[in-house]
Amino acid sequence: MNKGIIGLGTSLPSRRVTNEDLASTLDTSDEWIRTRTGIGARRIASDDIDVTDLATEAARNALEDAGLTAEDIGLIVVGTATGRAFPSTACVVQQKLGALNATAFDISAACSGFIFALQTARSMMDSMDKRYALVIGAEKMSSIVDWSDRSTAILFGDGAGAVVLGETKIEGLNAFELGTDGRGSALLFKELDGPIEMNGREVFKFAVRKLPEIVEKVVEKAGDTLADVDLLIPHQANLRIIDAARERLGIPEEKVIVTIDEHANTSAASIPLALQEARSQGRLRYGTKVVLAGFGAGLTWGASHITWTQGEEQA
Repeated sequence: MNKGIIGLGTSLPSRRVTNEDLASTLDTSDEWIRTRTGIGARRIASDDIDVTDLATEAARNALEDAGLTAEDIGLIVVGTATGRAFPSTACVVQQKLGALNATAFDISAACSGFIFALQTARSMMDSMDKRYALVIGAEKMSSIVDWSDRSTAILFGDGAGAVVLGETKIEGLNAFELGTDGRGSALLFKELDGPIEMNGREVFKFAVRKLPEIVEKVVEKAGDTLADVDLLIPHQANLRIIDAARERLGIPEEKVIVTIDEHANTSAASIPLALQEARSQGRLRYGTKVVLAGFGAGLTWGASHITWTQGEEQA
């Protein structure tokens, strides 16, 4: 049975923290941050909001968008690097939504988490005979950042995005490309009792090489060419990475969705947040071909070739 995205929702904290705000406590400036990352601002959640709140709000919005209730959902998969140890973020989201018919669990693949969760949910819908699934990428990165460390504090933001998967007239999830290289596990990590630590130079080199590679592979798996792709939605880690990958692939700038200026790096939430931005721009129509591509700690990477299946012709 064909499956595709039939609902989309997001959640962003109301507090917007600009580069100038950070410059008041860090040895940095708006120009320094923008030149190196492309980031201008980020959303930061208050202390009384945790990642389950962000994930639940995004999920509710996605359910409303799909015209479904929580009781309709048979599976919840949350990609997150900032959830609790146990119970999983997904279990708490299930309780908050009242989605008591759903099997729920988390996936930890850092910034690739949403793609890993999307592929897992797609496979399990068939093997477990689930009609509808919620796939969520949610992060409160501000809770694991050392706000005195200029090299990492400037990079991250908070937010969540969710999609509802369901039966569609045409196949919406056409191909996946996932991978891991644990030899790079020391390049970007967080100990249980410490903040994010990162070898920025090496992570940058990895991302610039891996992002175009997985885009090419997933497009080939889908039986398409790069010219057939209408939109590229990459993980929003660094504008220089996005630009380098785009140039290597020969994809025109207008085909790439960029949100890093306002969202910064929201890890597993960045791709669904950018998907919502594409829709708000009127860029997603029934049949639009989109490549989603992420990379992150692990080292992990994941890409998906999708066809947008929302619209009047939806099954």
